[in-house]
Amino acid sequence: MIKTKNGNRRTFLRMTASAAMTFPLINFGTFKVFAASEKKYSTKAIDLVNSTQVFDMLSIISPFGPMMSADFGDKPKQKDSLKITDEYLQLLLSSGMDVFHPALGLGADEAPAFVARMNALVAEHPDHLRRIDSIADLGDLKKGERIGFIIGIQNSDHFREVDDVDLYYHLGQRISQLTYNSRNLIGTGSTDRSDGGLSDFGVKIVERMNKLGMVVDVSHCGDRTTLDAFDVSKKPVLITHSNVRKLAGGHVRCKPDEAIKAMAKSGSVMGITGVRNFVRAKEPTNITHIIDHIDYVRKLVGVEHVGVGSDMDMNGYDDIPEPAYSALKSVYKASYAFRDKIDTDGFDHPKRIFDLTDGLLQRGYSDEEIRLVLGGNFKRVLGDIWVG
Repeated sequence: MIKTKNGNRRTFLRMTASAAMTFPLINFGTFKVFAASEKKYSTKAIDLVNSTQVFDMLSIISPFGPMMSADFGDKPKQKDSLKITDEYLQLLLSSGMDVFHPALGLGADEAPAFVARMNALVAEHPDHLRRIDSIADLGDLKKGERIGFIIGIQNSDHFREVDDVDLYYHLGQRISQLTYNSRNLIGTGSTDRSDGGLSDFGVKIVERMNKLGMVVDVSHCGDRTTLDAFDVSKKPVLITHSNVRKLAGGHVRCKPDEAIKAMAKSGSVMGITGVRNFVRAKEPTNITHIIDHIDYVRKLVGVEHVGVGSDMDMNGYDDIPEPAYSALKSVYKASYAFRDKIDTDGFDHPKRIFDLTDGLLQRGYSDEEIRLVLGGNFKRVLGDIWVG
């Protein structure tokens, strides 16, 4: 869902003053994970998160309040909207998550500056951030001390020639979503009225991405374009952040069973999101319904094909102030079917991965299955794709 300046994703962060991770023992085998919160988690959930390299395959690592203010009329607090403050960095480091894919929906003109700015973040925070270009780079991460991010873009408009794939690969981009919600030169987005599938140019783009080891992502693609990508690609095609259409009232941004089966057949993984209208078409909508989507994929194609792609920053969407919040919703087509809230209850805060892990334990998932969902599956498939 996340889009930037010429589109519609801005986040207003409610910063937590005391976000350092602590583990004071409570009763009944539970712990407090954040000093500023009374929320308790099972010792099993904490152990699983702390001993697993956790991937969120669509999650923002920079606060977007300044950019949002600039777009919607308020005086911006700072010019650099992708700067990571010390407070926000602590939220990231104490979240339990290790690897982020902070992709934005960008136009072709915005892509160069975004990639450059993401690279600059590493120079600004060398002790705490690592750009992930290969599976070997994951070895440089340390839970709670250094996190990694994969440079990706939620569109491929910046690939105007096939050789542009090489250019951006060498600048550090490792994932590219073929389309956003609308049609481009490559294929069709999920909210277009018709879907002609991959164009001839789109086929060439996928082939070049395969050759280099750049990940093909079809999260926002239309159904025909999604299936074409699986047919054309010689490597697994990711669905970094989408949900099950049958469980979300037929939502166009979610994937039908045919696409989920194609994803599994390719040996790939689908990340489940926390965007409320992608989770359920009625109320209540809470974290148990997110787990329903994980359950569905596990039963349909196997637990080795499902992971997490939250599609939000550390705090979610619903604390964006008006009028920016309403303006954010208004940019999308009516088919997005926004309701009063965008976030799913119980999955809209920095420690949400602990809530999800406890929920999976309560649902009867084994330790091994939970480790796969939290990160093992995405680590495996990225290794398959990034091998030249």
